[in-house]
Amino acid sequence: MKIILQTLCVLLLFITNLSASEKTIIRLGVLPFGTVNWEVTALKKLGLLDTDQYHIAIQPVANPQAGKIALLADSVDVIISDWIWVSRQRSSGFDLTFYPYSNTAGALITNPKNQISKLQDLKGKRLGIAGGELDKNWLLLLALAKKQKFDLGQSVEKVFAAPPLLNQQLIKNRLDATITYWHYAARLEEQGYHQLLNGKKILQELGISVAVPTLGYVFKRSWAKQNQKALNAYFNAAISAKNSICENDLVWQQIIPLTKTSSRETQNLLRKRYCQGLVKEWGANQQKAAEKIYLLLKEISKNRLTGSSNKLADETFWFL
Repeated sequence: MKIILQTLCVLLLFITNLSASEKTIIRLGVLPFGTVNWEVTALKKLGLLDTDQYHIAIQPVANPQAGKIALLADSVDVIISDWIWVSRQRSSGFDLTFYPYSNTAGALITNPKNQISKLQDLKGKRLGIAGGELDKNWLLLLALAKKQKFDLGQSVEKVFAAPPLLNQQLIKNRLDATITYWHYAARLEEQGYHQLLNGKKILQELGISVAVPTLGYVFKRSWAKQNQKALNAYFNAAISAKNSICENDLVWQQIIPLTKTSSRETQNLLRKRYCQGLVKEWGANQQKAAEKIYLLLKEISKNRLTGSSNKLADETFWFL
């Protein structure tokens, strides 16, 4: 009997260790800024950073480029990036894929005193541009201006800089308008500046009515296939976390310090814009729209953003 009990204890210990070893550790590369920290905070509040299926290990990365390098070097499993980069990497032989994070895009913000009501009114103006000359918001704005028979790139004085600096320059009247990331745009809107166009409206004007998330979770497809059950469980938890930010005021109270503003109005607008970006659909329609966007960006950037591939790479997107 003693031998039998000892044997059962050993088996129980083995099964317990086996179960623990089956839990997938997902190394999430996170920037020190940005709304991914909102999601992580909400997951923690909901008790979803560590479950029976996965454990999320937060790995800080200094900047977006550092995150990309870490992913390609297998130092992290998941980062937040864009599907254009994923497609370009796949065309170069890297086994990456993309699952949507947010539909919220940037916006073109103007000083209402300058009476800018259409793109043509920017002629001769100083335009701030966040993200550099290959920023997708800027390129799509160029494509829209081209459709309207207007050479925006040759008509404005371009100022490329980081979003916080562009906000300051607009407030000090050293810029007439800026195209910037959504959370910086929201801060300007709350101070009375005007949103002339946002990313969704730009795409609609270009004939693309389906919302396509620019940013998403990026990871290696081979790794995802090996850990599919845990990864999909994490994505479902992430959806719950995002919804809780929008619907649960107790969770939102945990997020407020991350907004780095004491203005209740700005906090509320940031929450509103974040919630407007929740991804409701992800399927064939979004992929078809993405293929159209890819071709627009390829043409307007002259391959500098997309690379030379004539189409969006196969398996760029991951579906649950």
